[in-house]
Amino acid sequence: MQALRQLVLEITHDFGNLRQALIHAGAVVLFSAVAGGMTAGYAADPDLAVPPGYATLPPGAADEIAAVAQEIDRTEAAALVLAGNSALDPYQKITTLGKLLLFDKTLSVNRNEACVFCHMPQTGWTGPVSALNATTSAYPGSVRTRFSQRKPQAYGYATLAPTLYFDQNKQDFVGGNFWDMRASGIRLGSPAAEQAEGPPVNPAEMGFADPACAVARLSLSPYRPLFEAVWGAAAFDIQWPPGVEQICSRPGPPSPGDPFPVHLSAGDRGRASAAFDQIGMAMRAYEASPDINAFSSKYDAVRAGSATFSALERRGYALFDGKARCNECHRDSGESPLFTDFTADNLGVPRNSALPYYAEDQPDAAGYAVNRLGVRYVDDGVGAFLAGPDNPNRKWAEFADSYRGKFQASSLRNVDQRPRPDFVKAYMHNGYFKSLKQVVHFYNTRDVLARCKPNDPGEKLTCWPAPEQPANVNTTQMGHLGLSNADEDAIVAFLKTLTDGYEPPAP
Repeated sequence: MQALRQLVLEITHDFGNLRQALIHAGAVVLFSAVAGGMTAGYAADPDLAVPPGYATLPPGAADEIAAVAQEIDRTEAAALVLAGNSALDPYQKITTLGKLLLFDKTLSVNRNEACVFCHMPQTGWTGPVSALNATTSAYPGSVRTRFSQRKPQAYGYATLAPTLYFDQNKQDFVGGNFWDMRASGIRLGSPAAEQAEGPPVNPAEMGFADPACAVARLSLSPYRPLFEAVWGAAAFDIQWPPGVEQICSRPGPPSPGDPFPVHLSAGDRGRASAAFDQIGMAMRAYEASPDINAFSSKYDAVRAGSATFSALERRGYALFDGKARCNECHRDSGESPLFTDFTADNLGVPRNSALPYYAEDQPDAAGYAVNRLGVRYVDDGVGAFLAGPDNPNRKWAEFADSYRGKFQASSLRNVDQRPRPDFVKAYMHNGYFKSLKQVVHFYNTRDVLARCKPNDPGEKLTCWPAPEQPANVNTTQMGHLGLSNADEDAIVAFLKTLTDGYEPPAP
């Protein structure tokens, strides 16, 4: 293995035809494997399961996951072929590179989890498995029995979030990525690039114990030459220690006494860190492309004068801008509205007991307990970020208590995008809601309907459970809107017009 690795390294340092040949060879091999039904993704994964103490995997989930894996491989194969085109301009190079990185399963500890597994286009760049959305809400990581505490947040339009800052006039935080805003963008100047660096080293997601592992795996990739074409020939000029693949095949987190288990010289660590940042920046470049930010919804067509709302959609839009007060956080102003103001709020969303996270209180086979608090865990969102080690500005810590339970207001664009009418999408940070109707009904009646009793059959219809985090709940803009059932349906109809890919009906 070491000899093969060295040979690949030597070949890929050539700037001539061998570089393009390697890319084309990789694409042909990968495409042949997919076409021949030999995809080594989720379908063949013997460890696809849920944590001990949780229910079994939802019916149909394995088949859906296998289909998503095959789609990921097909997309990657096509991108590899494109990467071999010597006529690509700089924009095409970096966006193609970013796409390959997002669709690459080898950038996870067990070589089985691409970033896009949780963020596929057919669902607006969020979770693509209906059976998981309807049950667990969160998605399994590269270590299949590990789940995080939140549903996948959508990539769409996230690159347009500003670097996190505290607005003195509004007395509010604005920007960043992730539900809790912790990808501030302060270090790299891009929240999306910093967000992209999170999952590879999250033990419950892609699972590397060291960010250098992503760089080491990439150094053996068939699209390494494209990375070097974008970032320079010395990008992988790193002397890897013996056994680096064995080190990188052990799931994180690293031990406290050895936080960077890939032992590199100071110079090599600096180069590996730079390459890891470049991975994030390339992903951000693709996430900023029209593939993900298309601005092609019916709403956009109406603004352009090439389509008209139905009477129900028009009524919903008027409510959205008026009585329902939606646009106070999901702004519809500006040349190309993003339907978010990039602030955070505690909506009083109930706890989602279906999250496997609550059952992850015991060490797994690798000795890691994802959630040692078990059922006692409360997700404090932005407040936890501001109080924790990821906060880059010590002055912000004083706001931690006032932001407990707050989560970022995501863009509403593509909020209803789905591959088929019966596909279930999960909503809010914990996936508690399973339809837009439930979301709008909650905004309308949270403070009007009775509090649910345990196992109440009227939950989400005639009663609501208590908020997961009762501190800082927004009681001024929602909870008692006085909307009728028909009003709620009209707002849902309008939200459906925000789905990209609109095509006017045939005459």
